[in-house]
Amino acid sequence: MIEHETQAPIHQGEGYKTITTSTSVQHSFKIPESRIAGGRLQDDLRAIGVVWRRELIRFIRNRVRIITALVQPILFLFVLGTGLSPIMRTGSHGFDFKTFLFPGILGMTVLFTAMFSAVSIVWDREFGFMREMLVAPVRRASLVIGKCAGGATVATIQGAIIIVLAGLVGVPYSPVLIITLLAEMALTAFGVTALGVTVAARISQVESFQFVMQLLVLPMFFLSGAVFPLADLPQWLEVLTRIDPLTYAIAPMRSAVFEHIKISPSLLKTLTPPITWDGWRVPLGLELGLIAIAAVALLLIAVIQFSRPE
Repeated sequence: MIEHETQAPIHQGEGYKTITTSTSVQHSFKIPESRIAGGRLQDDLRAIGVVWRRELIRFIRNRVRIITALVQPILFLFVLGTGLSPIMRTGSHGFDFKTFLFPGILGMTVLFTAMFSAVSIVWDREFGFMREMLVAPVRRASLVIGKCAGGATVATIQGAIIIVLAGLVGVPYSPVLIITLLAEMALTAFGVTALGVTVAARISQVESFQFVMQLLVLPMFFLSGAVFPLADLPQWLEVLTRIDPLTYAIAPMRSAVFEHIKISPSLLKTLTPPITWDGWRVPLGLELGLIAIAAVALLLIAVIQFSRPE
């Protein structure tokens, strides 16, 4: 029960006389419950799904991005691969260098696409959309996870498009091989996207992010063994290839491809030498485990970065 006092003017002579009336009005309303950021798990899961779906929608609607992202891998695979094939045929019994290059091109596609997905964070911050996301009543970790999952999905789809070209470079369309490559690409894409999100978390200009991206992406790509074998390298270059995390993603993909083609043992040893640490051979499972550990660590760093005030 709420009482209201109202004043109503009554015309009297040339002026007005004010009188006060008291009325009793009963209002029935419900005060909404306050929302605490990150209070409910279903809200966080929904936020992850929304951010993930937003990345896919942006990717599907931008056909120019899909096409242009395929140009560079195709150029590397068919132009560079064809140009270097005559050199590789010497002593290789006609082995096509494009077959060796194919896993590296898959890694390059995932690397560039996943890193490029992180640039949207800088765009969102520059145009104010990021502020709207950060004030949502959800944990910021859910936004980071959704972003990394979306970027990894987009990069894996882009890599799957390149797998369609496998038959043109002597790689069989084996279901086991395709599933293996997709799984390894998805793991790599998640780690690379987490790296990109970590870098983009504190960058406010797109130009700055593009510079940093080139500074990271190109060394990671060329030192990973994507375009040349890692056998008989100088000591300084061998150390850099062991430090490069992408090396441990390209090696399992190349091993999976070479398990499904016919190649001499001597040539196989030359093209796919095992990764060693001071003479100890790193197992395949550990290579993939290192990618997973790096992805989780980068994800945690990205969450910490986003948890800090702007």
